[in-house]
Amino acid sequence: METEIVTNWALSHLPGISASDVQNLQELGISTTQELLRQAHTPVQQRALAAKLQLHEHHIQKWVALADLARVPSVGDEFCGLLLHAGVTSTLRLAQASPQQLHRQILRLHVTTLSRRDLSPAIAQVTQWVAEARQLAQGKGSGVKKGVASLPVKGQSGTG
Repeated sequence: METEIVTNWALSHLPGISASDVQNLQELGISTTQELLRQAHTPVQQRALAAKLQLHEHHIQKWVALADLARVPSVGDEFCGLLLHAGVTSTLRLAQASPQQLHRQILRLHVTTLSRRDLSPAIAQVTQWVAEARQLAQGKGSGVKKGVASLPVKGQSGTG
């Protein structure tokens, strides 16, 4: 049986976004990471969305970064927050990263914040993240074209 690859998530799956913010975004017609990326792709769009939500622009930038990173199939909603905390702010930056350096950076983050080296992802997993991000950056793989996934939404009506 083939495993379903999800690169479009319900916004409620993103780390650090409150239920009230999700509701406010849904009222504007934005309920998935794909929709967020479409409607907040540029800085001008991000400022406009922040104004509509009466939030500081950095909230929108954070959500867009998380949504972008979650497009990488092996990253998804599970590791997008970790990557953002490690300083990776986009799929393009992930594609440009050295897997070895990124792994060391994540390991330091885990040891510093959690005192738990064992929770850090393996180098093979980080290497997979970078390889998939490179495919996305080149417009290949995972049903992604021009930066937007075209796969089912996990966490919405009967999916995932």
